[in-house]
Amino acid sequence: QVQLVESGGGSVQAGRSLRLSCAASGTTFSINAIGWYRQAPGKQRELVAGIADGGSTKYADSVKGRFTIARDHAKNTVYLQMNSLKPEDTAVYYCKATSYDYGMDYWGKGTLVTVSS
Repeated sequence: QVQLVESGGGSVQAGRSLRLSCAASGTTFSINAIGWYRQAPGKQRELVAGIADGGSTKYADSVKGRFTIARDHAKNTVYLQMNSLKPEDTAVYYCKATSYDYGMDYWGKGTLVTVSS
């Protein structure tokens, strides 16, 4: 089992930055990829950024050039650096870890990001 705890959310004005953290514990050796997702009120959950074991990353078009995902293996933590925030970035941000060997997805409980104009 893998447990994920997100932190770093908050309320900021447009144009400012936040850094989210996703701390993993448990059978972290089984994690192959970690992604940040977000869900805004009334909308479906969507992938924001993901990072695989080899370090390859992917981003939603809406955040390319503004958000950066990074993984610290020693701390079992994945970060999402969010710059130039926009009101449309307002959402609950969730961390998801995927284990291909176990065929499992693990989710954190989320952290709220609110961006005001």
